Amino acid sequence: MLRRLLLPAALLAPAFVLVAQKQTPLPHTLAPHEHALIRDYRDSRATDGRGITTPPPGPVRTMAEWEEIQSLVLCWAQYEGILKQIVRHAKQECEVIIVCDDAADVTAYLNNSQYGGPLDNLDNITLVEGPYNSIWSRDYFAESIYLNEVDSLFLLDWIYNRPRPLDDAMSDLVGGFKGIPVYGTTAAPNDLVHTGGNFMCDGFGTAFSSWLVMDENGPNGQFNQTVKNEAQVDAIMNTWMGIQPGRYIKMPTLPYDNIHHIDMHMKLLDEEHLLVGEFPLGLSDGPQIESNLDDVTATYNSVFGTPYEVIRVPMPPSTGGNYPPDASYRTYANNVFINGTVLVPTYRTAYDTVGLRILQESLPGYKVVGIDCDDQGLNIISASGAIHCITKGIGVSDPLLIRHQRLDDTYETVDPYAVEAYIRHRTGIASAQLYWTVDTAAGFAAVPLTDQGGDVWAGAIPAQPVGTRIFYYIEATANSGKVQVRPLVAPAGWWSFRVLDANTAVNPVEGPSFAALYPNPATAIVVVGVEAGCDERVELRLLDATGRLVRTLFHGRVPPDGRLFVDVAALPVGVYRLELLGAAGRSTRGLLKQ
Repeated sequence: MLRRLLLPAALLAPAFVLVAQKQTPLPHTLAPHEHALIRDYRDSRATDGRGITTPPPGPVRTMAEWEEIQSLVLCWAQYEGILKQIVRHAKQECEVIIVCDDAADVTAYLNNSQYGGPLDNLDNITLVEGPYNSIWSRDYFAESIYLNEVDSLFLLDWIYNRPRPLDDAMSDLVGGFKGIPVYGTTAAPNDLVHTGGNFMCDGFGTAFSSWLVMDENGPNGQFNQTVKNEAQVDAIMNTWMGIQPGRYIKMPTLPYDNIHHIDMHMKLLDEEHLLVGEFPLGLSDGPQIESNLDDVTATYNSVFGTPYEVIRVPMPPSTGGNYPPDASYRTYANNVFINGTVLVPTYRTAYDTVGLRILQESLPGYKVVGIDCDDQGLNIISASGAIHCITKGIGVSDPLLIRHQRLDDTYETVDPYAVEAYIRHRTGIASAQLYWTVDTAAGFAAVPLTDQGGDVWAGAIPAQPVGTRIFYYIEATANSGKVQVRPLVAPAGWWSFRVLDANTAVNPVEGPSFAALYPNPATAIVVVGVEAGCDERVELRLLDATGRLVRTLFHGRVPPDGRLFVDVAALPVGVYRLELLGAAGRSTRGLLKQ
């Protein structure tokens, strides 16, 4: 059922000098007229002290985005057609809180014939009539934190890095009607300027940001109350968010991303997997992204102590084939988890086919939905943002936490495959189960997990013959009766590993080979999946129908995820061949350019 709330005056932010801005669409960057407002805004923050400005009463944990959420917050400020599509899908997963000027106007828009037609119903939608300045709720709305990992839910708010006081007060506004305490790093000496688009974490004390967080809290910051060095910023992140010492990973900003938010080019998909955008070799922000990625993977391991696994996804160009700074910052990394659904910005079918498929393959069982962010009249990407930038989740008040390091491929065919999971709930865990199968259509077999102490539960999957692929997931039941699974979409989604042939490892197949080639026929981006030996160097060539070399597409070591991206948009229509060469042999595949 639709809920309409008009907040009492006590919960509304002071108007300050910018109240009229909520009627004017504001970009993700600073609007030209806002530069003159920064000093007054900064000074007003010094006396505002929003939220609870003393640290939380005990150790806290910041929620990862893929965890269970109770609500999704957005502001009905502009790009209403995109917001309507987000609401249509998000309401199937959780409550959608829409902060708006006029609930009747929003209701009418949700029921009109545009952008997919009227919603089936208005269930799970809460309309909050309250003040705001802009649509960019990812940046100014609070993070969800939990006391003692799984106990009390709090919201944690920073000082917003835009002179938009109504946006900066949004966490108090929404937290007030939800009844969730809001803690704020909004008063000296614990003041911190930060933005949600420049923050991501794994739910277990590791976080990522660009160096923007240091620039804005350092001596040249425009919005900070006090100047802080890196150790002081890290200390605040530890006390207020549970980010562990040495685990706040900061990367140099990119030359052509004018907002310097990492969610425009990268995303944690789970504790071990990083989705990272890829530009064509040497173009745009590609060199700095590759340098940052090399530094991160060489310096840091995942929370499990293992190297991060990197999944690459192409960064689409403009219709004219341009990239930033000569085009908008089109990206598939700016997607958002909403429980079992992932909403992804899309641009043009020729590129979206690849971006959506990579995400679906990386997140089995999730409903991956594309929303056009490059459409005439709704070209939000031209404002330096997309789906992730305009949405923010609130974690559930009763989380059941499951952490598990997925099993890798193995050569073991005799001993069972040990499975361990860290499982917690505020009432304790009554039982836990491991479900596994070699055929998802045939269903899963249950294996009880046993309590090992220290919140660790363990069990095993029986050994399987060479060539088997095993699928599995974990389920836990709290003493309160709450049940949770991991992955969150199980059994539709699962982890999997393969039993490999040890003889093949000793005597590998000759030469590299094609593991995948899609889409084919193609009009733009093509994904070339490569199977090759560890650290093997390969060369990928494009040949015309007569066998003549058109150009060399790639030369070097195969990326860890085995994917190469080839843009054939500029090629004449016709039949081509791809030739893959390595030290031990070659393979070829046909490619049709339409």
